[in-house]
Amino acid sequence: MAWTQADVDALKAALKNGTKSVSYADRTIVYHSLAEMLELLTAMQADLSSDASTSPGRSTFAAPRRD
Repeated sequence: MAWTQADVDALKAALKNGTKSVSYADRTIVYHSLAEMLELLTAMQADLSSDASTSPGRSTFAAPRRD
């Protein structure tokens, strides 16, 4: 699943407020434990950072010179 920064922010807010339920878009999820929430947060952040590192960036190509 592709997570968004908004999803990460919602989970962080729930952790900060001590709640176990988080709303993502059109659904609400109730987590069983703090450990489950922290595990998901780690996965979400890893997913976002891998998306950022694999996104197309600026490329430079060498062109042969004709003399």
